[in-house]
Amino acid sequence: MKQSAGKEPVNAVAIVTGVGRREGIGFAVAERLARDGFDVGFNYWTPYDQRMAYGADVTTADELTTRITELGRGAAAVEADLEIPESTSSLFDSIESSLGPVATLVLCHCESVDSGILNTTVESFDRHFAVNARATWLLIREFGLRFQSTSGYGRIIALTSDHTVGNLPYGASKGALDRITLAAAQEFAGLGITANVINPGPTDTGWMTPELKSRITRETPLGRLGVPKDVANLVSFLCSFDGGWINGQLLASDGGLGAG
Repeated sequence: MKQSAGKEPVNAVAIVTGVGRREGIGFAVAERLARDGFDVGFNYWTPYDQRMAYGADVTTADELTTRITELGRGAAAVEADLEIPESTSSLFDSIESSLGPVATLVLCHCESVDSGILNTTVESFDRHFAVNARATWLLIREFGLRFQSTSGYGRIIALTSDHTVGNLPYGASKGALDRITLAAAQEFAGLGITANVINPGPTDTGWMTPELKSRITRETPLGRLGVPKDVANLVSFLCSFDGGWINGQLLASDGGLGAG
């Protein structure tokens, strides 16, 4: 774990979920944490990416593993379907057996399929809540049950979205994710674990049309699109010793887009 001067590092193992694409936020977060001194275990689920318009890249896990190990850190890649409740404990089992007890949990996974109030199916609604809300709860619960690091050094960070129009099950299930994560800031206080949520706003991970990119750039006060590195920078700070006083917050990190 990255420390301030005079602070001894503690158990520096992180889990990052939702690392399926090199263009994605999870990839950037995992690589940044490795640069900060973490051993990183990460999760991905290829069938989800195969359902998306951008498709799956089967080389992503190997590439990230190589980048992490070249930085001198340990890496563990685990493919797991977080829609299955039992996958959360097996994910921790696999990563802890390779890297040791986990001190940091960063939740970047999601189910995201565009649909609104009238055309969302029950199956899709249930899948969104299973992946975005229930898996978040189960992963945070597992983290709390297993936590062994020094008090004050545990970190939980989850990524959210406030988008709901035309994306109902995604936005609604992300709202549940917010509440679950922020509850941990209180319930895990005795363990010395902080819990925060980041809303990064629209982030350029390859899903935007040229027209949408242009519009968001015009509407953002800082005059550019958000990129995965922006999220990784904030995660890095929250996971540092200096970021340890920030707790129980839903942080907007969108270049001012939502300030109007």
